[in-house]
Amino acid sequence: MMRTRPLKVALLGCGVVGSEVARIMTTHADDLAARIGAPVELAGVAVRRPSKLREGIPQELVTTDATALVKRGDIDVVVEVIGGIEPARTLITTAFEHGASVVSANKALLAQDGAALHAAAGQHGKDLYYEAAVAGAIPLIRPLRESLAGDKVNRVLGIVNGTTNFILDKMDSTGAGYQEALDEATALGYAEADPTADVEGFDAAAKAAILAGIAFHTRVRLDDVYREGMAEVTAADFASAKNMGCTIKLLAICERAEDGQSVTARVHPAMIPLSHPLASVRGAYNAVFVESDASGQLMFYGPGAGGAPTASAVLGDLVAVCRNRLSGTTGPGESAYTALPVSGMGEVVTRYHISLDVADKPGVLAQVATVFAEHGVSIDTVRQQGKDGEASLVVVTHRASDAALGGTVEALRKLDTVRGVASIMRVEGE
Repeated sequence: MMRTRPLKVALLGCGVVGSEVARIMTTHADDLAARIGAPVELAGVAVRRPSKLREGIPQELVTTDATALVKRGDIDVVVEVIGGIEPARTLITTAFEHGASVVSANKALLAQDGAALHAAAGQHGKDLYYEAAVAGAIPLIRPLRESLAGDKVNRVLGIVNGTTNFILDKMDSTGAGYQEALDEATALGYAEADPTADVEGFDAAAKAAILAGIAFHTRVRLDDVYREGMAEVTAADFASAKNMGCTIKLLAICERAEDGQSVTARVHPAMIPLSHPLASVRGAYNAVFVESDASGQLMFYGPGAGGAPTASAVLGDLVAVCRNRLSGTTGPGESAYTALPVSGMGEVVTRYHISLDVADKPGVLAQVATVFAEHGVSIDTVRQQGKDGEASLVVVTHRASDAALGGTVEALRKLDTVRGVASIMRVEGE
């Protein structure tokens, strides 16, 4: 039997995502009530500019006083889609203190202070859900937290930023340079006026921290994630990738060490074989590849951003939290029982593609090979092209640690026959 008294929802933020959340709550009200077991009512909307007209939202619900809204005491669920660290952090903890559970899409805050937020939720017996914080509409957080709770996840490898994937896909398919592809992404609305958070990997790094923490049951903060941007990726890199049967993606990679005693989390451009499922992810789409002991390999794919897709994830969490509210229970909180250390990038082991500008004369290849051998880095393939006294030497290694590769490159730069290191790129997904 359905409860007639509605569950009250406070919405913090009414931008692209927030307005879609409000719209779906209104247009799908009957369906949501049937799925939850009680109607849900939008009880207040906190915004910065109250004079702006918001279709479908009664003006009397609009307020600039977010703190007063979350302190009302009759709010069942607070939906936070304002982003950033403050005032979001204070508003969320205040919501817990005043009896509300929270649904958030705030990846930056969760990556930085997820442990403290989970502790606050647990202290007050409330829910903290955040499916929308990673990969938009793609169901990913809940499968990792719940569906795979009985399995051991060893690796999470994914494309978690649509802007960067659009740019790299455009460079791959058309031969465009980085700036040209970025300009097109901006014109089409895929990139912000200031694209730094996307192209420098900050957005993906926050998502990697969240994914690693859930997948490995350990605390991983944003500062633990190694990060490289993609502005240095060139058309020549794509040409080299194609020669290897690869393409280039900006990847978020979270791994459990082979001995199981530590984890790593990193974001950087990487070559990935065309045979790997992630290589076929085009445009602004996201996809995440999960490898675990029992279930093997799983792939989650779909739109990773946008108002309606992200709102879909928010509403899914809202339904779950409201159901918990009615039954007097809470869902899964933080699981950090393994307390594994997060290793630095120097301990990461993978393959490398190194392009060197060298003198075109006898003995150069032998010198380069000797340097690799002296640093314990095994060479898989070598390709050399030369003309007019200059040559390009492309070396692809077997698996080696980042620290060993770094020492190798430093020694190569000291060779008189090496004019410069044109590019270094990791090869993943094999």
